[in-house]
Amino acid sequence: MKELLFSYGTLQLEKVQVESFGRKLNGTDEILFGYKLEQLQITDSSVLEKSEQELHPIALPSNDPNDRVKGTLYEISTEELNQADTYEVSDYKRIKTTFDSGKQGWVYIKS
Repeated sequence: MKELLFSYGTLQLEKVQVESFGRKLNGTDEILFGYKLEQLQITDSSVLEKSEQELHPIALPSNDPNDRVKGTLYEISTEELNQADTYEVSDYKRIKTTFDSGKQGWVYIKS
């Protein structure tokens, strides 16, 4: 089954994609309205090894409906979605939402 996953952070990096999914993902530009980004300090060694970044962006709901997060919407398999769950640390939770294009998909936001 095909899933849509929105990334605004390190899952857009080719190195992270190849190490997490075994391939480079194809996606399209997308916007998530009603959210803003903060930085999250990552301490998980496996995530740090893949991303090579200590600070990762994390989306949180905003009171301003004009706030937006730009990113990429990827078409992935259900198995790859489960692999993405393994990559994301517990500070993130996955929700299903509707994007600017009208497409529905998954995004990781602040828990």
